[in-house]
This record gives sequence, structure tokens and C-alpha cells, in this order.
Amino acid sequence: MPEAEEAAALGSTLRTVNDLACWVSRVAFARGVPREYELRQHTYAHLKAEGLGAQAAQHVIKKVRDAYTALHANLRAGHLGKPRSRRRVKAESKPIAFRPEAAQPYDDRCLSWQYDQQTVSIWTTAGRIKNVRFACSGDALKTLRDYRKGESDLIERDGVFYLVATCGVPEAEAYEPDGFIGVDLGIVNIATTSTGYQAAGRGLGRYRKRQLALRAKLQKKRTKSAKRRLKERSRRETRHVKNTNHIIAKTIVTEAERTGRGLSLEELKGIRTRVRLRKPQRVTLHSWAFSQLGDFIVYKAKRAGVPLVFVDPAYTSQTCAECGHVDKRNRVNQGLFICRGCGVVAHADRNASHNIATRGETVWNAGRESRVPVTP
Repeated sequence: MPEAEEAAALGSTLRTVNDLACWVSRVAFARGVPREYELRQHTYAHLKAEGLGAQAAQHVIKKVRDAYTALHANLRAGHLGKPRSRRRVKAESKPIAFRPEAAQPYDDRCLSWQYDQQTVSIWTTAGRIKNVRFACSGDALKTLRDYRKGESDLIERDGVFYLVATCGVPEAEAYEPDGFIGVDLGIVNIATTSTGYQAAGRGLGRYRKRQLALRAKLQKKRTKSAKRRLKERSRRETRHVKNTNHIIAKTIVTEAERTGRGLSLEELKGIRTRVRLRKPQRVTLHSWAFSQLGDFIVYKAKRAGVPLVFVDPAYTSQTCAECGHVDKRNRVNQGLFICRGCGVVAHADRNASHNIATRGETVWNAGRESRVPVTP
């Protein structure tokens, strides 16, 4: 919550360090992206001459080198397409660029926190600024005071400054689960558990379609007011989806903790590259934040000490949870499951969640230590 002069200094600092980061990136690209030590030899003196402090210059160089490390990792993993594809060639053919308001890391030499006063002392290109106020919730302040460590990132978003602090929160000790709750993730139903909880995706789907239509309408106008409205609405859908996933994850983890059971999730990594869909369905698949929901469930479970396992999702929607019969025809439609073996009728997602729960218990029993007394 900086004052006007403080905000001007922080904004100027971010623009300066990111402009210099773009210059360091061009140097790194021209020299074949050398290691950090070698890159420092080519750039450190220039950064100091431009007015950066020693620590700030080091962070700029490290930020650039880390960006290229991430780019090369994405290239190796195939996240930017196949070799010689248009997207991959575009990423490889030019230096990495940094936005003027992109994050700048600060360590304890450049940034100090005063928790009682809720202020910080922070380095800027205009000198060190003290007693800059910050705001956060009571729980966040307690976590900040007890567990903050390492670097913090300063970012600017829509004219508002944020400090993103790293906190090492210890995991709670996991208890011995009394069974497992299976969680089936989907698009029509975002999450369905074997205990009966179901988070429908209809409302979220309608919200996304409404936002997509509104963005298209504003983009078509191409007026100043339309562009201003688009900027105001930027990231609104992302925030709404993130909040929805937080609520769903907290509900699932709380239920597991209350009943003393563990959680069994599907391993869905790589689903976007495996699944082939028609063009109208691709938007729905690629806007489905299943990975984010899974990450939220994982970290909330670790904080609560809830045991969690991942299982293979293959054939969970085609297998009968009662008799184990597997048949593609068992899945009559999206919401109906009728077993061809025993004739049981069930909700398709609910049946899949029971199969995931069963597999989770099997994985847990296979991986845990034996508690059978040793024979004398």
C-alpha cells in the first residue's frame, strides 16, 4: 500500500530492472545462453553502471538464466510443440523478453519486513524506501511471521503492487486412514467423490461461455471504452475458476479429515496431448483447470495430514464397482452406468469414484510398511 511517491519509485524500479533483464537476455541469446557465472562476467559491470545495486544486478542475471532454463525444460518436454513446428521455432528464434511490470525477486538484503507495524523496507533505483505499508489477512500475517523464508517477488498488476512471499509451512503428520475417498474429476461434474459429494460444472461452464461472448463483443467494437472494459475484465475468469477450485478442494479435504480417511486421485498428467477432440470441444478441454484443482487438493491434504495417493484412471468409467466387470458398453451415456454383468444401475461418475477409492486403498496397502509381528 505505497504512497504516491513510493508507488512511482516502485514502478520505475520494475520498469528499469525488466528493461535491463531484456538486455541481459539478448546478450545471453547472442552468446548461446552461457552458464550463470559466465553470463555474469559479460553483464554485471554494465548493470552496475546503469545504477543497480549489487544484489539487484545478481537477481536480474539469475532471473534471465532461470527463464532460459525453464524454456529449455519446456522444449525437452514437448510443451511448445514438435521440432520445426511454428510455435517451437518462434520460441527458439528470439531472445526471451520480460514485461515492464514482471516480477523482480528480492532477498533479505534488499527487503526487510516489520510484521508488528505491517511495513517493509525495500530497495528501489531511487534509494531504499522505509515504512512502506502492506495489507494482508490475519492468518496470512501469522503464516508470514512464522514461516517466511527465502526470496520475495515484487510485481505490479493493474496499477496495484504485490509482494509474493515464500513460506515454508511444515506438513502435518499423516494419520493411518480408515479407508479412502475416491475423487473422479470431470467437465460436466468438476469433482465427484465416493461419499456422495458432487460439484457440478454447469454453472462454471455457463460463466465461461458468457465471458467468452462478452470478450468477443468488446473486441469487435475496438473503441477506447471497449478496450478499457476489456482491461478491467482481464483475469476475472481465471480468478473465478481459482476461487471455485479452492472451495471444492477445501470441501473434499475437510470431509476426509473429519472421517479419518485418505484421498485417492486420478493421475491425469498429459491428458491434453492424449485426447483427440473436435474443434468446438477443444476450448472446453483446454479451459478445464483439473491440474489446478488437483494441486489445491494435494497441498491442502498435506497441510491437514490427510493421506493421499494417485492411481491409474484407465477403465475406471467402464468398470463396475460392484462386480468388477469391464465393458465399454457399461457406460451408457455421460451420466448413466449399467453393468452388463450384474445389472447394477448407478451414476457414471459416482461409480468411477468408487473404483478410484478401491484402487487407492490397494496402492496404499501395497506401499506401506508391514505391521505383522516378526516370527521368532
